[in-house]
Amino acid sequence: MQIIRKIFAVSYSAIIVLFICCGLALVFFAALELWHGLNPGEAMPLRSRFNFIVEAIGLLTIAVVALELGQTILEEEVQRKVQVSAPTRVRRFLSRFMVVVVVALSIECLVTVFALAHEDPARLPQAAAIGIAAGVLLAAWGIFIKMNKSAEELEPEAMAEAKSEDRNMKE
Repeated sequence: MQIIRKIFAVSYSAIIVLFICCGLALVFFAALELWHGLNPGEAMPLRSRFNFIVEAIGLLTIAVVALELGQTILEEEVQRKVQVSAPTRVRRFLSRFMVVVVVALSIECLVTVFALAHEDPARLPQAAAIGIAAGVLLAAWGIFIKMNKSAEELEPEAMAEAKSEDRNMKE
């Protein structure tokens, strides 16, 4: 069993490294897009500069998602060295993941609306679909949290243990 746990730890570590690499690459691409938008030596209309900057925001949003997912996997799967089978841990992991996804979708919706409002307003319903998806995920997550409140009350020791681990990880 120890060998299997080590294999999982190595696999999770490889995934974390890849998430970090992807996140850093996206930050680099966003910096390039920003430079293209701000470069005073390049003659281009203001709308093109705006589009470069909006694209940089979109890339940074995705980079945040990649880095947050890497951090979540690191903290929940590698550093804690526990299985995510306990209901409290599952709720915590899912909540961390949902925060990242909902925020990223919301920002992506705004970026897409800004980009399409002037370029192709006929595609605004597609941007609205991203916003609706973020809203539905947020509402579903809220319902999930509310319905699982009773489960947290049934296992107060698991919640106390999770909070204790949080304090230990911050030190």
